[in-house]
Amino acid sequence: MKIKLFILGLSLGISILSGCNDDLTQVGTGIQPENDRPLVYADTFYMKAKTLQTDSVYARTIYGSLGEIYDPLYGNLKSDFMCQFYCPENFRFRYTPYNGIIDSVEFKIYYSRSWTGDSLTPMRAQLYEVTTPLTRDFYTNIDPEQYCNMQKSLGMQTYTARDLSVSDSLWNDKNSNNVLTYQPRITIRMPQEVGQHFYDATIKTPEVFNDQNTFNQFFPGIYVTNTYGTGNILNIESTQMNIYYKHTVKGSADQDSIVQAWETFSATSEVIQLNRFKNTDISHLLEPNDSIAYLKSPAGVYTQLTIPAQDIAPIIQGRIVSNVDLSLKALPQEDWKFAFEAPANVLILPKDSMDTFFRNNNVENNITSFRGSYVASTRTYSFGNIAKLLKTHIENSPDEDLVINVIPVQRRVGTTTNYYGQTSEYTVAIENYLKPSGVKLRIDKDAMEMRIVTIEYR
Repeated sequence: MKIKLFILGLSLGISILSGCNDDLTQVGTGIQPENDRPLVYADTFYMKAKTLQTDSVYARTIYGSLGEIYDPLYGNLKSDFMCQFYCPENFRFRYTPYNGIIDSVEFKIYYSRSWTGDSLTPMRAQLYEVTTPLTRDFYTNIDPEQYCNMQKSLGMQTYTARDLSVSDSLWNDKNSNNVLTYQPRITIRMPQEVGQHFYDATIKTPEVFNDQNTFNQFFPGIYVTNTYGTGNILNIESTQMNIYYKHTVKGSADQDSIVQAWETFSATSEVIQLNRFKNTDISHLLEPNDSIAYLKSPAGVYTQLTIPAQDIAPIIQGRIVSNVDLSLKALPQEDWKFAFEAPANVLILPKDSMDTFFRNNNVENNITSFRGSYVASTRTYSFGNIAKLLKTHIENSPDEDLVINVIPVQRRVGTTTNYYGQTSEYTVAIENYLKPSGVKLRIDKDAMEMRIVTIEYR
């Protein structure tokens, strides 16, 4: 459908042109010669959409996920991770262990209270030794068996997300700023020999602690996975390994006292953490469908939109592309217990940019990439005016349709304050969304309608 509007007056001309791009002038048309007046066109086209499976996503982060959960619509998701540990150059124990003996070793997993699923379902975390140094491949389809000795467990612990061994008063305690003070954690006892191996190496082969590379060869890391239970996934905030030992100190009466100390090795941004997500039972989401497309994170499925640029290009040739408003409409979320939530932010960008966008730590630029926030009241993701994206594509590839991917993302924000004391947010980072989420997007004819407003000067 094509609508041609002839602008007759100054007031109407300014009103319509106020939404156009920066290349346009808002000179009133009422005083222009008849043949210089702009013609404004509104053409309607229809996008196509389909659901595609995500083989993996780029996830360079110190945050991980642990657990397994099944959703009746979005299938099964299992999350785990492998991590190295940061080691200061030329590391040595702060004190000499009493009789040269290490007491114990603990692995601690700290997690947020924003888990997904049942807080009381029994789960089991298990540790395995990484035997091959990790490589900087941050895609989430890694095979732990290529790096680990799956026959050698370094410990296990059954847990529930709401730790029932912690009293309600401690769990809910807040400081003077009304911030919860207790950090939920899973503590796994590791073999004492691991800590003893560390101490003995500082004496016998201290060169393995010269720098991070030599340490990674000495201790490549740990694989943390879930080996029992389903129904919960934790959002991991940090992991660390503590080596406990006793040492002697001189008292005031020249008496020796024995006190406890520990050394801590943490997974930090300086070292590698590899997250793995395994989605199963999702084949039904990929079946051809004329009414629904799906998004599921992490590393599940995404929606691909095709804008008919080949049909658009000849029709708008010679015109200025003023407005191409794009929004996606969603269907209601499921109402069963522990149903997935819709991702708060999604990103659209050309399909050939998906890999480099995240590897290069880009953020939305409203030229080739656009972010939409989910508005629950209208169940809509709005991306604004994507005219620049369409214009650039037609200039470079007029004989090809524009194919863009819709991807759940995590937005990290900063704030700025202007002269009047008003604060606003800006995007600091955009990353693939690593929390369980899912949403059904409408792709029926009404939802796929796209109105393109163009201007022609004659």
